Amino acid sequence: MNQSRITGVFERARQEGRAAFIPYLTAGDPTASMTVELARELDRAGADVLELGVPFSDPIADGPVLQRSAARALAAGTTLSRVWRIAEKIRAETSLALVLFSYLNPLLRRGLARAAREASSAGFDGVLVTDVPAEEGAQVQPAFRAANLDTVFLVSPTSTGPRMKGAADLSSGFLYVISRRGTTGVHGSLPPDLAATVSRARRAAPQLPIAVGFGIASPRSARAAARLADGVVVGSALVALSEETGSVEEVGRFAVSLSRACRTREA
Repeated sequence: MNQSRITGVFERARQEGRAAFIPYLTAGDPTASMTVELARELDRAGADVLELGVPFSDPIADGPVLQRSAARALAAGTTLSRVWRIAEKIRAETSLALVLFSYLNPLLRRGLARAAREASSAGFDGVLVTDVPAEEGAQVQPAFRAANLDTVFLVSPTSTGPRMKGAADLSSGFLYVISRRGTTGVHGSLPPDLAATVSRARRAAPQLPIAVGFGIASPRSARAAARLADGVVVGSALVALSEETGSVEEVGRFAVSLSRACRTREA
């Protein structure tokens, strides 16, 4: 099997002495065209992987910023089919690896096997189903792997060793470490137990890159996360800036600062 685009991203980042920069956008917020513009700007800013979220009406893992983002995208008429069209444009116009970030329900409505095939055809390289724990992952993972999509699972500070191992065994591309308890959102600093959580994740997944997300909102916290992990995920802070300013350029400037903060050694 050929190396996945996501695996290649992490290998290149490691060779360049940095953690991979992984921003998040909600597809269709505030419009489909704006999502594509933002993705292009993030690509120019040095992003490696884009998590593209499917807006959902009951986003239980998301804080207020991403809840508002999903509401705007749904109000703009964003369906799963429109997410595919947005992804096709991003794939054609950027070098970003693409991860589909979704709750399970929209994919079940489509049919998992069909959704996986359509996601792959649209240009996605992987999928993260945020509300499927490792214990239930074996029921959904094969459909995505059959479509040549990497499957990314979540672990958290409260995950036991066996649960982390289960998530690692189902994951490819990378393992996603949630930095803190609770929902997504903007926080001032990283939790003090993050290093221990990442260390446990590495023991569970010695062959996989580890990415850290939830609450990373500044170059300072991105720099700290980059020294622990192989990838740094930033979502709410970027979405909030887009919401506040409506400026692609402002988001791009902030993204450049985050990308630079992910460097762990001089080039």
